[in-house]
Amino acid sequence: MNSQTRFVLAITLMFLVMLTTNVLFPPVIPDEPASPDSASAAGAEVTTDRESSDPVPAIPEIVTSPSEVPETVEDAALPEEQRVVVSSPLYRFEFSSFGARLHAAEMSQFEPLNHDGLLDLIPAGAEGYLGQKLVVGSDTLDLSRVPFTVEPEGGLALEAGEDAQRLRFTYQHPTSAFRFETEYEFSPDEYTVRVSGTASGLDRPLLLTDLGDGLAFAEADSAMEAREMGYVYNHVQEGIEETTTSNTERTIIEGPLLWGALRNKFFLLAILAGESNEATTAENYLGGLLVEEGRLPERFQVTAAQVVGDEGDFAYRLFVGPQDFEMLSALGWDMQNVNPYGWQFFQTILKPFVSLITKILIYVHSTFNLGYGWVLILFGVGMRIVLFPLNQKAMRSQLKNMAVQPLMKEIQDKYKDNPEKLTKEMKKLYTEHGFNPFGGCLPMLLPWPMLIAFFFVFQSTIELRGVPFLWLPDLSTKDPTYVLPLFLGVSMFLMQYVSFKSMDTPNPQMKMMMYIFPPMMIFIFMNLASGLNLYYATANVATIPQQMYIARERKKMQGMKPLGRSPPSPSG
Repeated sequence: MNSQTRFVLAITLMFLVMLTTNVLFPPVIPDEPASPDSASAAGAEVTTDRESSDPVPAIPEIVTSPSEVPETVEDAALPEEQRVVVSSPLYRFEFSSFGARLHAAEMSQFEPLNHDGLLDLIPAGAEGYLGQKLVVGSDTLDLSRVPFTVEPEGGLALEAGEDAQRLRFTYQHPTSAFRFETEYEFSPDEYTVRVSGTASGLDRPLLLTDLGDGLAFAEADSAMEAREMGYVYNHVQEGIEETTTSNTERTIIEGPLLWGALRNKFFLLAILAGESNEATTAENYLGGLLVEEGRLPERFQVTAAQVVGDEGDFAYRLFVGPQDFEMLSALGWDMQNVNPYGWQFFQTILKPFVSLITKILIYVHSTFNLGYGWVLILFGVGMRIVLFPLNQKAMRSQLKNMAVQPLMKEIQDKYKDNPEKLTKEMKKLYTEHGFNPFGGCLPMLLPWPMLIAFFFVFQSTIELRGVPFLWLPDLSTKDPTYVLPLFLGVSMFLMQYVSFKSMDTPNPQMKMMMYIFPPMMIFIFMNLASGLNLYYATANVATIPQQMYIARERKKMQGMKPLGRSPPSPSG
């Protein structure tokens, strides 16, 4: 089996594993799922034990927004809703004074690829994200509709390079000591929002934060985007677990958690425990997540729980923005793996390669001012040049093995009835001629993690999103003309053909694979990112001259006098 065939088999296995990952690693379903109306009970379950014999202060009655006020309450008693905007060069957030809910999260640096206008991560028709509830015992205080006062009333307009600024939402109950305050700290140069607040007048309640019903669709290929939609969390002991929308069921994720997130293919809304990674302790980890049926059709709703401190204080961080590898890596806690590269058991091996490939990709693009399409072509050619010594070593090992084959057959025929003598003579043959039956395989296995990392990076990196190249409208989506996958299949056939024709005794199995695998790869790659197709097609074309060179070397071996053996020992 030659090196190209092994490469194709490796890629095929990679796809098979990727397709079966959701089957092999299903989400853990609790024995007793919570009902959709039991948010308070579920929130209590996902936290650490915190039983107290002290009397719990009564939950005050809350007057909500005009749309939910009983007829006996005059509308005039409530203030009008205000929409407050926070803008920076990176984003535009719009909050409502009712419930301090987030109604718009527009990404200023990105455009939607499925409609005109701005890229808003909040789906159309959503009731607003980040609404909060407090749970004390069996009682729940819903703050997602109450009228807050906002400071500053005019919102915030941040300029690049300025210091961070704060937006404060305050609710003071009119007839009790209950007061709730949430303060958001925004930086104009990053997508991380620091959140802190207090809940006074209650005995260490549980805080539930509504993360919403998933992110809005923004890609041209909605089917592809739907496959990537889901939620992810990082458990302190168990590590990162992901669940896609298609596999989502009502469940409770018990903490402690470092973070929880909603994601699509390229963007993210995440909640991280504590003011910073260093300041986070076991007491202020996230207590868990409640996943239930969404308020929008075919959606799921995720709520994060955390215990309020003894002084009524709480803090956490939000990340609302793109899945930029460097940005997420800087957050720590393996946030860059919110959209994991590769299957779970292989991620530790892939991490350094993914990081290296991503850094080189961005560096070459920015330093040499090259479009990402040309960078991918350089990657394809460059990798074949880098791997050529390994290919050559594998080829030489294969040729040496070919030369030893007649001697192996002679020994096997001569000592077929004497296994002990056969083993002894085979070992002697290995020593005399430096024969290694695995010598042609091992050199090609060394770069395998790198080749797999290329697949995941070029398939999912946000740097390629919306980037056109030649006839390709977007390197992050499939080629609408299917030219690249067809070219990929043809180049793969040519590589196999050159190697096949150079053999003096062609292998029937190899001939069969030469005709079967290229069409199979065309079928698989036709729905994958065109940037990935571009890289592999370029690598194949760059490999063909190398294959021709190896084929010539192999031809030189044909007709050469077979290797001889040293005279047998007297005892032989």
